[in-house]
Amino acid sequence: MKAKKVWWSVTALVVTVVVGGTAALGVAIQREYSDLSHGEAETVQAPENPLQPAQAQDVDLAALSEKLDELGKNEGLANFGGQVIDSETGTVVWGKDADKALIPASSTKVLTTAAATLALDESHRITTKVYRGKDPKNVVIKAAGDVWMTNEQLDDLADQIEKTGTQVEGVYVDTSAWAGEPQAPGWDPGNVNEGFVAPMEPAMLYGGRIGATKGDVPRSHTPALDVAGELAKRLGTGTFAAGTVTDGAEELASVESAPLSERALEMMRHSDNVMAEAIARELADARGKQPSFLTSTQATLDVLREHRFDVSGVDIKDNSGLSVDNRLSASVLAEVVNGAVKDPQLRPLAAYLPVAGGDGTLHGRYGESAARGFVRAKTGTLTGVSALAGTAQGQSGRVYAFAFVVNDGEILSARAAQDDLAAALHEF
Repeated sequence: MKAKKVWWSVTALVVTVVVGGTAALGVAIQREYSDLSHGEAETVQAPENPLQPAQAQDVDLAALSEKLDELGKNEGLANFGGQVIDSETGTVVWGKDADKALIPASSTKVLTTAAATLALDESHRITTKVYRGKDPKNVVIKAAGDVWMTNEQLDDLADQIEKTGTQVEGVYVDTSAWAGEPQAPGWDPGNVNEGFVAPMEPAMLYGGRIGATKGDVPRSHTPALDVAGELAKRLGTGTFAAGTVTDGAEELASVESAPLSERALEMMRHSDNVMAEAIARELADARGKQPSFLTSTQATLDVLREHRFDVSGVDIKDNSGLSVDNRLSASVLAEVVNGAVKDPQLRPLAAYLPVAGGDGTLHGRYGESAARGFVRAKTGTLTGVSALAGTAQGQSGRVYAFAFVVNDGEILSARAAQDDLAAALHEF
């Protein structure tokens, strides 16, 4: 008899003894107490008023509109476009130049994330593979779009390669998965050194950050090559460069990114520009297009159009909102946010939004405001530009979708005015 069969036999014997002993004890107890009367079983009456889902109360929408009209006169709003939708009815309850095409800054990420949420599986992961080179002593990283690679992932790749027994003399990286220019039209060349973005290459360590894993610190101008260099260091060689995976090459190692849901949450909460562009390229790739700025922005708008959002007046050159050439209206932003409230398929977008006074880019805003915790919104900031697009829950239980975009303004004044508008929604 094999050991496995012995184990099962012993287990069966133990179970039989325990069950048998329990049964014998049960028989003895029954004989001893068989004459006891327990009376009738107690019954529980059904509640007269069972719990029901919360119902939004009626509100004075005319008073709400009047309140917003007054707040909308704030000079800090400068060149302004705004819209508020009552998600309970889908009615636009307030607007001011809502269809005006304005620079949206990072509120562009609302569109990017909406399209990715509608078209991609939230569990989708990006796989980065390493292949044997044409020279068997070399290895080639096939970059696939993971711009948030970690030291732990590189350690894992190195361990897998070492277990194959390969004596590595050179590490190369193939970046052919993406096409086009590494920076979008309308990007400030200083954005890289200032830490807002890195050249878009399909492999990066912590978004291309230099000497840090988070925050707006200077970024590398050669992020994919840096990944090759870090893997080379782990494999004991100083040789690394750009390269190409040859047809039929042997796969030596692979690692996966976090799922899309985690990456989208991180991107929205902290307004990560590199991750926004990468997620949009993930979308373009899923739709059969070689990812570039052109194909990824087209993919975003195509998906939204297919889901009946009117994006006819939208003109975006990137998916992060860094481009000063982007044009977008408050009405489009508000409609997409409202879609996230009403459509279960799009609802994850609402959960990705930062919470007022709670986390992400809204962590330090709303202070002692009664709306703290009741407003969730994506921010946007460029020189002279401030945007806020999201949801606000009113005291009535109603949820309002809103978008407030300011151009040609002073940032702190614009933010304060936008926060006042969003906070007013919580009063109704």
